[in-house]
Amino acid sequence: MIGYVMVGTNDLDRAVKFYDELLGEIGAKRAMADPGRFQGYSNGGPMLAVTKPHDGGKATFGNGTMIALAVGSRANVDKVHAKAMSLGGKDEGAPGLRGGNFYGGYFRDLDGNKFVAFHMGE
Repeated sequence: MIGYVMVGTNDLDRAVKFYDELLGEIGAKRAMADPGRFQGYSNGGPMLAVTKPHDGGKATFGNGTMIALAVGSRANVDKVHAKAMSLGGKDEGAPGLRGGNFYGGYFRDLDGNKFVAFHMGE
């Protein structure tokens, strides 16, 4: 149902470096782009893009907005969360079980956008 999600940035070059490394942990690569405006990433499914706001205003994160990245295993949750921390992301909840078999690690990117890397199951 979801085709792509975009998050805003105020420093596209910095954001692209962050997402190149972060999303590389789960095999995502650069996809569609408009140099200087946005960069998209995909691992064969829906795309995640980072963009400068179209209206030229300051990018801000949504309070209560969160993007969930299905990463395929608990080990990948741990790797993605650790990579986000090593790249300067902010911890919003260490990897662990969150009810039933939902295993997730929460973080914010360099612009404050909130994400969870998650896996359902063992």
